[in-house]
Amino acid sequence: MDLLDEFDISIIKELEKDGRMAFSAIATNLKISNTMVHQRISRLLEQNIITGIKPVLNEKKMGYDWGAFTGITLTKDHDSDKVIEALKSIPEVTECYFITGSFTLYIKLIAKDHDDMRKLLYEKIDTIPGIAKTDSIIELGCAFKRNLTL
Repeated sequence: MDLLDEFDISIIKELEKDGRMAFSAIATNLKISNTMVHQRISRLLEQNIITGIKPVLNEKKMGYDWGAFTGITLTKDHDSDKVIEALKSIPEVTECYFITGSFTLYIKLIAKDHDDMRKLLYEKIDTIPGIAKTDSIIELGCAFKRNLTL
């Protein structure tokens, strides 16, 4: 049995067009009941297939012109939970991943300018106990970002 059926996929596609769309509008567009849309979205949220419906911010319009991807080497990998909690407290760290290879963690961060990026890296991230080393790549712009195509 597939996890998503044609109705789930159609509902998700409608939400991708406009996450604020009323359930009744989705129901009308798909010619199904409002109750069915509500039940399906509730189930997709409960199953964490949809992890939330929230705005996508344009960081550049908010004054954050710089982005970087930073690999983090830990002193001891078992310290990762403490390091991740410290990273969560830094608003400019927008993503954090466990990875294989030379680093333990890989983060995406944003800054207002090069001075802000330097302070963020040297004064906030490099000072977190358990971080041995960081290695950053400056982002020059996002060519595209999307969800999985259904």
